[in-house]
Amino acid sequence: MGELKFEKLFTRVQNGNDVRGAAIAIDTEPRTLSAPLVKFIARAFADYLAEKTGKEKKDLRAGVGHDSRITAEIIKNACLFGLSEVQGFDCGLITTPAMFQSTVLPASDFDGSVMITASHLPFNRNGMKFFTKDGALAKKDLTGILAHAAELAEEYGDEDPENLLSADRLPRGSIAAQPFDMKNVYCEHMKALIRKEVDAPDYDHPLKGLHIVEDAGNGASGFFAEEILAPLGADISGSVFLDPDGTFPNHVPNPENSEAMEAARQATLDANADLGVIFDCDGDRGAVVFADGTEVNRNTLIALLAAIISEKAPGSTIVTDSVTSDELAKFLTEDLGMKHLRFKRGYKNVIDKGIELNAAGEVCELAIETSGHGAFKENYFSDDGAYIATKIICRMAQLQKEGKKIESLIEKLGQPAEAAEVRYNITAEDFKAYGQKVLADFAAYCKADPRFHIVSPNYEGVRVAFDDEEVKGWLLLRTSLHDPVIPINLESKERGGVAVLKERIRPFIEAHPELK
Repeated sequence: MGELKFEKLFTRVQNGNDVRGAAIAIDTEPRTLSAPLVKFIARAFADYLAEKTGKEKKDLRAGVGHDSRITAEIIKNACLFGLSEVQGFDCGLITTPAMFQSTVLPASDFDGSVMITASHLPFNRNGMKFFTKDGALAKKDLTGILAHAAELAEEYGDEDPENLLSADRLPRGSIAAQPFDMKNVYCEHMKALIRKEVDAPDYDHPLKGLHIVEDAGNGASGFFAEEILAPLGADISGSVFLDPDGTFPNHVPNPENSEAMEAARQATLDANADLGVIFDCDGDRGAVVFADGTEVNRNTLIALLAAIISEKAPGSTIVTDSVTSDELAKFLTEDLGMKHLRFKRGYKNVIDKGIELNAAGEVCELAIETSGHGAFKENYFSDDGAYIATKIICRMAQLQKEGKKIESLIEKLGQPAEAAEVRYNITAEDFKAYGQKVLADFAAYCKADPRFHIVSPNYEGVRVAFDDEEVKGWLLLRTSLHDPVIPINLESKERGGVAVLKERIRPFIEAHPELK
């Protein structure tokens, strides 16, 4: 009985290759992530590092950082407590990309690191992201770590398993961890990159003359403006929400969120700035805003970064997720002369595919999801919002010397006239099996209608193109990565086309009553 209960406690907080759960119980959500659970997970991670590196645990170096969430301190302390058999380092408030860099930069040289974060999720959630010198953990590795954590809890726990969800059950005593200023290490690294890339006459102030505002959304990335951009000469006046606050009082820190992007847009316009930048809570996603208020996220962000890449690596493959537009595909392949691989949703899927292509001898310089997770080969394929912003800012500084604007790089990019996403909840008990049935049924539905043209190759769900007198566009029906949901993405080249597409699939949806 105990084994099954312990196992369930740990497996239910796995979210792909991350740990995520409710660290604070609310009316609609009981606690699923507690300090004792984190302690055992961290101990299991220490064992994993020892096995992976072949080192004695006492010789291992592991860092722990956190974002601005209100449960950060207790979760961080629990993690450091669990890492007490290794040399633990408390990196404080920092971003996820900086915690990955802590494993590769000589100044830190950690064997492994843990970032305490739940990205853009609500204030009551928290989680853990894990890194080694090879990058983020794979899903299968985390599955093994959580299974081992359950074994440790079974071996050393002396109470009912459900008591592990108490928030304050760590033993008393000091945590043997040293403070480590990883933020300063990361900032110095980024400033050196910008100086070298821009190579301005005033080498130490390559951003002089640029006005850049940041919207950090009260997450962990407020230091980007104050400790990276400003020392390099940029005017950062008008930046907003730089102070960390885990209640997120102004807006959700999420470049995909319309309210967040509007806040960044307004800050850019109010300051009459040359560029606005925005990050999610833990800094691994980013987007920008042009001086005229144009929001540069999703397809537009991918196009801009690809245009920058194409100048030094023509013909490179760009890997994206499955919901990118036809207009982006045309821009990448026809206007930039790049190769485009439209792969699966999930930033780890996209990044791992980019790594796989390079290992097979096909050059892939950029792997990026429409969510704003973007990873460059030159940066260890680490998804880093600050690195995304840095690539854009550096090119902007170079173009400014030529009297050109950054917007010129994507002037040929087309945009769909309409775009929408519809999400249907699956009410069937076995939602994964039902989701697969829906996909098979939809493929048959499309094949029976000559107006529906199934796109191939396609790596996720069923993508259908339309090119007739009534509508020109596409839709993608897929299953969610983790939830009992069927999302449908739709785009049209003309106004009113999305309504036509919805009407064409309405009979199919109505024939599946378990979709609500």
